[in-house]
Formats: sequence, structure tokens, C-alpha cells
Amino acid sequence: MLSAQAPKRRGRPPKDGSAHADTRERLLRAGVAILTEKGFAAVGLDEILSSVSIPKGSFYHYFGSKDEFGLALIDAYAAYFAAKLDRWFTDAARSPLQRLSDFVDDAKSGMARHGFRRGCLVGNLGQEMGVLPEVFRVRLHCVLLDWQARTAACLNAARDAGEIAPDEDCGMLATVFWIGWEGAVLRAKLERSPDALDIFARGFFAALRPRRLSASLMPGAPDVRRCPD
Repeated sequence: MLSAQAPKRRGRPPKDGSAHADTRERLLRAGVAILTEKGFAAVGLDEILSSVSIPKGSFYHYFGSKDEFGLALIDAYAAYFAAKLDRWFTDAARSPLQRLSDFVDDAKSGMARHGFRRGCLVGNLGQEMGVLPEVFRVRLHCVLLDWQARTAACLNAARDAGEIAPDEDCGMLATVFWIGWEGAVLRAKLERSPDALDIFARGFFAALRPRRLSASLMPGAPDVRRCPD
């Protein structure tokens, strides 16, 4: 398990700031790649360090502790995934619901490239909360709330465009999407197949109620919770 007290810093320090940042980034990329496949508790630091040829004694020049490294992995993955969501959800050349469908297709293709061995780092860590520090739970929850808010904004755009009924609660729909999507990703990893992703996506889009022909007042913006600053 990647949980330990911060030891004294040891090993040869980096020669300059750019080299330090580059090595730190390499460690984060390696950690994300490995932990999306194997999970947190099953992976030791040695496996991550050896994948980027960094001696263990140098690790603590980049991260104060193993827990700090884990939290940095969550932040790095959250930033990467938020950029991905924004890229799909703000594509003005596509209708709002098509943007959400494009995200689903892209995520499915990404899993297929790795033989459905890799899933979602946030989902993986969430399943391991019994052995992780409490601060991980708070950080993971904040990430999910952020993803839901971005998805709700896309669904609000779909509602404004008349693609779904004007009285749909887009905040609730976004919550339902991420609860179901994380489960579908887990199932896809288990089965080494895209079937669960396809089944969930078809069900979610089929459940969206189309705009009714009769006039209806637009509800106010849904209360989409964000993690407090």
C-alpha cells in the first residue's frame, strides 16, 4: 500500500528547476498509467520508480511522502480529465447531446487501446477507501463533483437547445451519469469488453425525455454542488 510517513529527504537533488519539474511529471505520468490499471494498494513505489528509471532514494526530492504522491496523482488525473471534458463539452460545432456522446465514444476508444485493462483512477481509488487516508476520500469526492458540474453545464445547453425536456433536472442527470458511468467502466475492465459502456450509454440517452411540444416554463439553473475552495 502506498501510505507511509515522510522520511528525511535523501538521494541526489536535481540540478535545476526544469529537470526537477520534468522528473516530477514523469513520476506522475507513470503513477497514473499504472494505478488506472492495478489500483493503489496493489502497487509499490518500486514498480513506479523502475518504470521511469528513477532511484528510490531520489523519490523524496519530488514528493514529501507517499501519501503526498498519491494526492498529487489525483490532482494530475483530475486536471487531465477536466481538460478532456472541456474539449468535448464545449465543442460548438456539435450539438450538446452529441458532445456527450462524443465523450463516451472517446473514452471507450481509450479503454480499447489498452485492452480494457485501464479504467478510471478516481473510480479505482474510490473502491479502495477502506485502506486509504480520509483526505483521499475528500479529494476524490471533489473531483467527482467537478465532473458532474461540467456535465450538468453540457446538459443545460442541451435543454436550452430543445434537445431534452425544459423541466429536466440537469444537475441530477449529471449525477446519474457519473454514478452509472463509473460502474460501467468497472464492468468493462472486468469483462475486457465495451459492452457495459455501450449498454449504459444507450440507457442513459434513451431515458432523456425529449422536449414537449406544449409550452412550459423553464426552471432555474440546477443546484450543482462544487467542492468548496
